Amino acid sequence: MQPGQVVQISPRIRRITAGNGSVFTGPGTNTYLVGTEEVTVIDPGPAMEEHIDTIISASKKIKQILVTHTHPDHSPGVRLLKQKLDVPAFGMLTNTSKNQDTSFSPERILQDGELFEEEEYSLEVVHTPGHASNHLCFILREEKFIFTGDHIMNGSTVVIGPPDGNMKQYIESLEKLKNYEIEKIAPGHGEVLENPYQVADWIINHRLEREKKVFEALKEVTRGTPDTLVEKVYDDVDSSLFPIAKASLLAHLIKLEEDKLILRSGEEYIYEGAS
Repeated sequence: MQPGQVVQISPRIRRITAGNGSVFTGPGTNTYLVGTEEVTVIDPGPAMEEHIDTIISASKKIKQILVTHTHPDHSPGVRLLKQKLDVPAFGMLTNTSKNQDTSFSPERILQDGELFEEEEYSLEVVHTPGHASNHLCFILREEKFIFTGDHIMNGSTVVIGPPDGNMKQYIESLEKLKNYEIEKIAPGHGEVLENPYQVADWIINHRLEREKKVFEALKEVTRGTPDTLVEKVYDDVDSSLFPIAKASLLAHLIKLEEDKLILRSGEEYIYEGAS
């Protein structure tokens, strides 16, 4: 996966990977071009001039821009693309996400179930909160491809960072995808994934196993915080990743509290059976 290359991954889909590879973004953020005559751009990525120029040069006519969510590696490129082309951008903004990328000003806020119908293709909007409250996936009906942004990535599980991220919603959104007719996943990072239902189930099971580990750790020590629990809960990852892991650990604790399995007192979470 080389940054800047235009890769044809299906009859209607091309992929361009931005040159922003990192521990958070893997090989880089994937931008997808859907269609050939009237192109929909999904996630222009970060505000990188070279990447935006590649998107433009690869497209006969860009009709619109769709954004999965407003994290800094997915949506800031919209502003640069709109400066060069007079095209509308669409996405979602919520109270907890509106300050993530203040440059993103969509022409219209998308709703779950909306359909973009073009001559060559149709794209269905699916609201999938969890990684971000304003996260959207898009289904290319003709090819049964789903563009998952950071809802599902290839090569890594995604960080769920409260307050905008929510573990309970994330798992529910993964279950939701199983209601759609899809055959392949075009993720925001990494290569195309086959067997989308099995992928969703694997992630759900992985998260629930981690949740069980959080619960057992808290039961053992009776009370704790992400800082005090991270080493025990994430003993299977390198300690350099603990600062990242603590965000998802907090999301697990919040979910356990929402499920009324633990209690919270100030910043501390407490095993309910503790005396």
